[in-house]
Amino acid sequence: MTRMKTGIVGCGNISAIYLQNLAASEWIEVVALADRVPAKAEERAAEFGIATACTMEELMEDESIQLIINLTIPASHASVHLAAIEAGKHVYGEKPLAVSLEDARLILDEAAKRNLTVGCAPDTFLGAGVSTARRAIEEGLIGRPVAGTAFMLGGGPEGWHTDPEFFYAYGGGPMFDMGPYYLSALVNLLGPIQRISSSTGIQIPDRVIGSGPKAGTPISVQTPTHLAGTLDFAGGPIVTMIMSFDVRGATELPRMEIYGTAGTLSLPDPNFFGGDVRLRRAGSENWEVLPPIFESARNERGLGVEDMVKSIRENRRHRASGELAYHVLEAMHAFMHSSAESRHITLDSSYKVPAARHDSLKL
Repeated sequence: MTRMKTGIVGCGNISAIYLQNLAASEWIEVVALADRVPAKAEERAAEFGIATACTMEELMEDESIQLIINLTIPASHASVHLAAIEAGKHVYGEKPLAVSLEDARLILDEAAKRNLTVGCAPDTFLGAGVSTARRAIEEGLIGRPVAGTAFMLGGGPEGWHTDPEFFYAYGGGPMFDMGPYYLSALVNLLGPIQRISSSTGIQIPDRVIGSGPKAGTPISVQTPTHLAGTLDFAGGPIVTMIMSFDVRGATELPRMEIYGTAGTLSLPDPNFFGGDVRLRRAGSENWEVLPPIFESARNERGLGVEDMVKSIRENRRHRASGELAYHVLEAMHAFMHSSAESRHITLDSSYKVPAARHDSLKL
């Protein structure tokens, strides 16, 4: 089997784990790196033994490269995706698919015209945590799912991230940064979202970078930093969701729970691949830890793009897809619009969840 030659655009923090994991892939061979700061590409290339560090334009012109992995900041996702598609390459990117729905739709439409495949992180729902929970639901261990909760509450990344301004720009904030992990997991567990109602706000507008060369620099907050809402799923479940960068103290709220007619599932943090899935059956006073259907003991980012390449070769739907990412992006925008317009927002898109593949993808 010939591995698909791949180029990566964007050599920041997240690129290291992709390069580390994909080095062991039987399906993908990373052959070139590009970054708007050439020294970053050169540094990563030397670190991981990649032969070529070049400009993005040179990478796109290389006809041997069939796949682009886009690890740039959100504001650049659409332009890099479209450049890759125009160059005739498949593309997989970090979340979100794009900042605007219009750009995201254009990406999918242009790829479809050229018979190219689009994938998008997160791929953490392919790990043992969400996969084990999905099988528990499919086997009826909690009966019919009727409701759920999803909470991500923290103080924001400016304390540790050396270049955090983009987290507080349009297309950032806790919803666009962390929401994709929770929403992708929920859709894979409960099916497509039908409508959303929410309240959003900038509860702590004064932010300062806490580390690195920009330490002490004020941050201009341009996007909601606390979002609370209700998601109605097409299949019936109603989920309460809070995403916040405005909680600086402790919290005892769970990450995610799914409530059914016969019990409750407690899920681990969907930002990670593994973790315990706990079940409490109706009438029981005790929680039981479900045996994982496979092991996910580390950061396995890259599973989604490997699954995408396998799907291209096997002519099947992949799971961390552009279509899923579009549905999640529309849901995130619905949070914004619902609060601003004081009404429920019904989503135009839907998503047919692929059949479960309860096997561990190994990089």
